[in-house]
Amino acid sequence: MFGRVLGVTLTQVLRSVALVLLPTAFISLVGWATAGSATGNTGDPMRAALWIWLGAHQVPFSLALPPSGVAGLLSYLPLGAVVFPILAIRSGINRAIDRLDGDTSLIPRVRALFALMYTIIGTIFALLSSTSAVKPVWYMSIIYILPLSLVCAATVGRRLVFAQAILYSSRIISFLLGISSLIFGVTLFLHISTVKNLTIILEPGILGGLLLLLLNVLYIPNAVVATLGYFSGAGFAIGSASIISPLSFHLHSIPAFPLLGTLPKTAHPTALLGIAVVIFAGALLASWTMTLGTRVLIQSLVASVILIALIAYAGSGALVTDAMSAMGVSPWKFTLSVSVELIIGALLALNIPRIGRRS
Repeated sequence: MFGRVLGVTLTQVLRSVALVLLPTAFISLVGWATAGSATGNTGDPMRAALWIWLGAHQVPFSLALPPSGVAGLLSYLPLGAVVFPILAIRSGINRAIDRLDGDTSLIPRVRALFALMYTIIGTIFALLSSTSAVKPVWYMSIIYILPLSLVCAATVGRRLVFAQAILYSSRIISFLLGISSLIFGVTLFLHISTVKNLTIILEPGILGGLLLLLLNVLYIPNAVVATLGYFSGAGFAIGSASIISPLSFHLHSIPAFPLLGTLPKTAHPTALLGIAVVIFAGALLASWTMTLGTRVLIQSLVASVILIALIAYAGSGALVTDAMSAMGVSPWKFTLSVSVELIIGALLALNIPRIGRRS
């Protein structure tokens, strides 16, 4: 019985890995053939493919920047790239379950074994692709890939009934990120000339332009998280000792990256009106759970804080050099500001009707 589960699962694990790895290998080979490499080693594009695969799973990289070997860290990775591993993992799990011929008792084993083998392969990739200049942090591959694969595996093969708290909290966070997406889209449209100028400065060429476009698209979720951080009052950073918020604006220099053309030029205190939207979201959460009791509301708020903390951690990091060691939102500031505003909104929704009845 175990041999059957192992054979079915291993096949689909390799398939899921290949679904993401093969396109990245093609991109790496085309880039290597077009631009070449410093060493001329044909193994370079294969390492690059493994690095892209690991980066899509949010595994950070420790760098020794040439020619002096200055230490650097790349942990501010595009959140949009996570979509591809998620789809590949879910597809592999689904196919593995289909090959069990309806034997539902084996599904938990398939899920656990799939996540374990997928994580092992990711860790092997991190170890094999390591060089003196670029070293994937191999133990972080376990920390990132295992939970991702477990969560993806748990949502395939049966219709899950999520706890009410998780359901409502995920809806309210999606609401806030959706509003932030709309604001970022409008901002991008208003600063399209600046974005265009930053693209022209890079002179990426045709192939480079396509890759730059793809990279910008994948970084849009990071920008959406930063937008929510800005309008919640916490702000965000673009480089060490920088802060971009409605009340403070300290920015030294920015990378020549087109999406950064949407950055504000100075402080805008009126943007603090965005706090009202987060407070409204808290009130909306309370209204959804009011008929279910205070316990569900408290659980929903706790779940919301956990989700906010995860988003804050994913939306922050370092971008190679010390000058860019602080990128995105501050995990603790973002979590604190959004959480407090949600709680204020919930308390207002609960107490204002009581005050009205007393008067």
